[in-house]
Amino acid sequence: MSETVILKAKEWLKIDRNEETRKEVEKLLEENDETKLTQLFGSRLEFGTAGLRALMGAGYTRMNHITVQQTAQGWSEYLLSTMDNDQIKKRGIVIGYDHRYHSKEFADITANVFMLKGFKVYLFNVIVPTPLVSYAIRSLNAAGGVMITPSHNPKEYNGYKVYWENSVQIIPPHDTGISQKINENLELLDLEKASEVSNGLLFDPIKTDQVDERYYNAIDQEMKSKLLDNSENTSELKVIYTAMHGVGYEWIKRAFQKIEFNGMIPVESQVEPDPEFPTVPFPNPEERGALDIAFKTGDEKGSNLIIANDPDADRLCVAEKTVGSESKWHKFHGNEIGMLFGWWQYKKYKNSENKKPVAILNSTVSSKMVRALADKNGFKFEETLTGFKWLGNKAIDLEKEGYKVLLCFEEAIGYMVGSTVYDKDGISAAIALIQMAQYLKNKNLTLLQQFEKLCQKLGNFLYNNSYFYCYDKEVIDSIFKKIRNDGKYFEKIGTSKIKSIRDLTTGFDSSQKDNKAILHVDPNSQMITFTFENESVITLRTSGTEPKIKYYIESSGKETLEQVRIKLDKLTQMFIDTYLEPEKNSLVPPKKK
Repeated sequence: MSETVILKAKEWLKIDRNEETRKEVEKLLEENDETKLTQLFGSRLEFGTAGLRALMGAGYTRMNHITVQQTAQGWSEYLLSTMDNDQIKKRGIVIGYDHRYHSKEFADITANVFMLKGFKVYLFNVIVPTPLVSYAIRSLNAAGGVMITPSHNPKEYNGYKVYWENSVQIIPPHDTGISQKINENLELLDLEKASEVSNGLLFDPIKTDQVDERYYNAIDQEMKSKLLDNSENTSELKVIYTAMHGVGYEWIKRAFQKIEFNGMIPVESQVEPDPEFPTVPFPNPEERGALDIAFKTGDEKGSNLIIANDPDADRLCVAEKTVGSESKWHKFHGNEIGMLFGWWQYKKYKNSENKKPVAILNSTVSSKMVRALADKNGFKFEETLTGFKWLGNKAIDLEKEGYKVLLCFEEAIGYMVGSTVYDKDGISAAIALIQMAQYLKNKNLTLLQQFEKLCQKLGNFLYNNSYFYCYDKEVIDSIFKKIRNDGKYFEKIGTSKIKSIRDLTTGFDSSQKDNKAILHVDPNSQMITFTFENESVITLRTSGTEPKIKYYIESSGKETLEQVRIKLDKLTQMFIDTYLEPEKNSLVPPKKK
């Protein structure tokens, strides 16, 4: 067995005060389990723009008391190195946590580290949805924040999501700066001393600042509309709600009370926070089967609408029962709900007194249908890289330019409806969804029928989004090298001619006059987008956390749905066969569900 790994494991035991992880390491040493010890001590968790997200357990590659404390020490030192120390300590840090195993402990550790550094700490005393941390930073003018959650990952995981002073998740170069400070501050502080300094530094933002009430009031103001003032009786609207065993139920309940909506029917077996996730082992509402109990509840209760939050309540999934003799549940794609929100937000804007120019944003891999809506109505549309860290920052930039940002969204069911929170927010999105559904119901329309009306006006937009596993970096590099062809990118796929190419690995963008990309360029990741003359779009990129090559392919047109589907499938297959070559490159497709 590697002496280095053994030494690291033994050094770990000298500093680990947690009985659970100590026993794990002691057992592995006793059994001489070199493979497992190397997994745990052979490297360190990498801190990125998403912070940390990993399995919980012993070792430097896992989420545990030691790695969380070291991360907090590095994060605090980075803040101190970038801002005025006295001012930043007074502004303080916001810390929230979900219901997962060890989340409260990780939050307490973080709070103790920051107090030892002299920071005011706003530590929530209850489990909270992720967007509340983002809102609290902005509302309290804090210097930053941390949310302890792995979002929708399985029960064995936890995460450490970091926000900057503008209440948006961090972007480069902050991630590398924090990572460097973590490595410079690995020696653990004595956290027992934190109790000596906590008086005057530790606050619960709900008790001391009523952040929760501020949040609900801000959302209520954001969502108000003349369209809703003259609504007819909407008491018949019945909505099934599931929290996926996460934190959302109590917060959604209060949100609906705020807008005087009484038609929520909870999925009783899934509304209580439960770190075991007994009915949904992979608690992502996008996954096939995740809404099965909600569908059953809807059938039993006579409801035609379902909404679901993921466990930290920052995303929203929607399903609706179709109208007709063969009625069945339709689970909306994130792009479909994003489009409906775009229509709804713009309709509300047109009926308001607001005279500001408006904008809607989505990520580069989300549907271009909302761009068609913007072109038709003359408002601004912009796209950003994937992730609300980019969408939130762009929204702030546009607001500084005088725009009212109506919506930001991603195809992965993340929505920022309005700008109360500069992050995806499943609570405010749920309110917007209910209000939109109420309005449409009074017009004798369903959500799906309204979406179909938009398709009739703007065209049909269909997409194939999937991935291949690839465990060989050289193969991945060779695939992208072939596509780049020494800068002589291919001009067409089959009969589909390419209009423009954007390569965010090299910084090339043929749609710009100087051929330089406007979006953030990262030479350490692969991402190429092709826009075709027939308005089809292909984006190919690598995953930052998994051995995957992901593709997002969209085709659109005024043809019939079936004709657009044929066009899309043909383009998809030709692209995969010609440039990915799965068999030759030993690419592994996802398992069929």
